[in-house]
Amino acid sequence: MSGTESSNTEPLMTRGGTGMFRILCKSKIHRAIVTDANLNYEGSLTLDPLLMEAAGLFPFEQVHVLNLNNGERFETYLIEGERGSGTVCVNGAAARLVQIGDPVIVLAYAFVPEEELPQFEARIVFVDGENQIVKVEVVKVTREVQVDSDA
Repeated sequence: MSGTESSNTEPLMTRGGTGMFRILCKSKIHRAIVTDANLNYEGSLTLDPLLMEAAGLFPFEQVHVLNLNNGERFETYLIEGERGSGTVCVNGAAARLVQIGDPVIVLAYAFVPEEELPQFEARIVFVDGENQIVKVEVVKVTREVQVDSDA
């Protein structure tokens, strides 16, 4: 079975809607501070579960990490740290890309069918210098689109 067909043999791209997917930012933790870097761990990003829950993130979910001090960007996955600790620990090889105290942005994306865009919401979590939640914004991502019928 190919990646574009389902078990009912109808191509995925023809089942309702336009078949177009948009890749949208679904979760953002803004300016979290790296609390630890552990080179000898198997890899991942350890986060305080309170941050994960506020951002709508799950253990083992893929994330992108952007280091605001040095411009490094890397992908990894999440594991839960101690609840309420403010932990932001970069593990494994990526530990070489950060230093304790670096501000980072943690992003996760979603493939959203175009017909679901009007209901899609992104979650942005703002934290203080101790990685405690200051504010959570839930943002609609749609805009009105005008289609030129003469095109």
